[in-house]
Amino acid sequence: MAQTMIFAIEEINRSQRLLPNVSVGYRIYDTCGSRLSSMSATMALMNGPEFTAGDRCNGQSPIHAIIGETESSATVILSRTTGPFKIPVVRRFFFFSFSLSDKKDYPSFFRTIASDYHQSRALAYIVKHFGWSWVGAVNSDNDYGNNGMTIFLNTAQEEGICVEYSVKFYRTEPDKLQKVVETIKKSTAKVIVAFLTSSEMYNLLEQLSIQNITGLQMIGVEGWITAKNLITPNSFHVLGGSLGFAVRKNDIEGFADYVIKAFWKTVVPCSQTEGNSSQYAVNCNTYQDLLLLKNYNEDVPEQRYSSNVYKAVYAVVHSLHSLLKCKEQAGCEKGLTIQPQQVNKQTNKQIIEFLYVNTGNLQAISQFQGKLLLFVLSLLRCSSGCSFLAKDLNKIILSLTIMIITFFPDSNNCRQCPGEYWSNAEKNKCVLKAVEFLSFTEIMGIVLVFFSLFGAGLTVLIAILFYSKKDTPIVKANNSELSFLLLFSLVLCFLCSLTFIGRPTEWSCMLRHSAFGITFVLCISCVLGKTIVVLMAFKATLPGSNIMKWFGPAQQRLSVLAFTLIQVLICVLWLKISPPFPYKNLKYYNEKIVLDCSLGSTVGFWAVLGYIGLLAVLCFILAFLARKLPDKFNEAKFITFSMLIFCAVWITFIPSYVSPPGKFTVAVEIFAILASSFGLLCCIFVPKCYIILCKPEQNTKQHLMGKGSI
Repeated sequence: MAQTMIFAIEEINRSQRLLPNVSVGYRIYDTCGSRLSSMSATMALMNGPEFTAGDRCNGQSPIHAIIGETESSATVILSRTTGPFKIPVVRRFFFFSFSLSDKKDYPSFFRTIASDYHQSRALAYIVKHFGWSWVGAVNSDNDYGNNGMTIFLNTAQEEGICVEYSVKFYRTEPDKLQKVVETIKKSTAKVIVAFLTSSEMYNLLEQLSIQNITGLQMIGVEGWITAKNLITPNSFHVLGGSLGFAVRKNDIEGFADYVIKAFWKTVVPCSQTEGNSSQYAVNCNTYQDLLLLKNYNEDVPEQRYSSNVYKAVYAVVHSLHSLLKCKEQAGCEKGLTIQPQQVNKQTNKQIIEFLYVNTGNLQAISQFQGKLLLFVLSLLRCSSGCSFLAKDLNKIILSLTIMIITFFPDSNNCRQCPGEYWSNAEKNKCVLKAVEFLSFTEIMGIVLVFFSLFGAGLTVLIAILFYSKKDTPIVKANNSELSFLLLFSLVLCFLCSLTFIGRPTEWSCMLRHSAFGITFVLCISCVLGKTIVVLMAFKATLPGSNIMKWFGPAQQRLSVLAFTLIQVLICVLWLKISPPFPYKNLKYYNEKIVLDCSLGSTVGFWAVLGYIGLLAVLCFILAFLARKLPDKFNEAKFITFSMLIFCAVWITFIPSYVSPPGKFTVAVEIFAILASSFGLLCCIFVPKCYIILCKPEQNTKQHLMGKGSI
């Protein structure tokens, strides 16, 4: 990490675009993971230099910003100490504790990596995804581990995950570590969520290996999941198959070459010119065995985190560049004294100012132009805590990432898009969701409109044919008055399906089900009346029967009117109390808005369908009773078939109704209406049209009174 910071500072000092004619200096302290050493280093940074060039013997520290500690606990100490002096502290390594986001307690704290809030919740989501409902939990006994584990436990409780135990230890507490190992050994949970740093994880793995505890499924955090030093022959039987989260790796242009050159200068100092140059000649002209030079304690830092150090340095330098009023050609203004609190304020101001800049395709950080860097910084801060989850877990946490767009400075959460928007592919902008409804212009809508108009036109043609043949026996024998009323209602049934197509409006939503409900009840009432007439007619032929006087033409009209008025009353109550209305359905789909009609009252909707179903069942029963009447005069079997079609169609409609809404659900409902209407039309009228047009010799009274089938 130190090499990354040195590389960034040297790159800036060579640049003429940032701080021209101004050199950036640095001090590097190794705290060795000790909180006491961290406090000592902090005080050393805050104090002025021991010797000064002027007349004064002491002075303020020239430090304008601190690139912070590795661990959250040390960072808390650092931030609390520097907070009153407003010295910016930029955190760049590991996910940090959620508590550091409080600007009241830590007014000068910044970071180039997100808090552990999202990671902690994601641990619970991945456990739930794999169906592990019984787990154990271990965390570091510091701010990083305690805060992260608290968030995990709360999320686990929300998701219905049972945690058998939750234990913690610190790397300098061997007794607590032994208790943790004993707890794991005695427990029945085989899945362990380990919210630990790499040093604590190393100690835990060492003890688990010594006691030969195997068969565990480890769920890890970025603090240790990519640590190569943990993978040993002894620990592999514990770590094998572990799952976890890692910070996205970002390459820094030119950094690899810089590290290689620094490496060779260290191990093969042939490039030195001081003293006797021939002293190093043999080193330059011979091969070197790199295995002999390898030092595991001086390994190159992981680039997953080095890029955050790089960005932290550039964030501070951009603030200094603005405060010194630097210009690329003219340089920086002279004589300006910059205080740390100015850098603190300017860093925050710069991020807010550049948050909404449209940068297009992001380039490598070393190639940024002007405002690009700080935008990348704010964007990557969000990406580390948000969108990386979607990449690593794919569909597991998709619902968490689809609405995430950009990151507000000094915030721990990404901003959620408004209801009618969702995030673009880069998760940096809100875009309008696609709007879906069954339109007249798409193929499916055109096909349904065609069949609707075709059915209505065919019904009109049949009505014209029947009217032209109204004096023929086959038309008279089938109650021509009810037949024409049935044909009229069928035309309305076909046409009312058009109200389901197009952008929903207030009127179309109210007409959809009410118009269909009333017109189809009128259809079934006519069919029911025709069935009753047939039954009454044959009962009236019995000696001494005067039953037809109770069901003459007037009674037939009244029965149809009464059955229809009941449905009209149901629809009026529905529209009066809680009518359907258009609404934008945002619940089921994240990427689109479904324009639909809300039923208003579900009871009203099912009352309309239920009444239609009741009449259909009654009609089916009466048609079944009339099945033994003479075939040539009897329509019972055709009515039976039409009611069977109706019932089958609407039973299949129910599953699609309870499925997620969309244009396909609307299309299925239109299909049900058209199928029911075509069923009545084809079963009742097509056979008669066949007789009239193709078998006119059978359209006689003698033939109708004889035997045989129509």
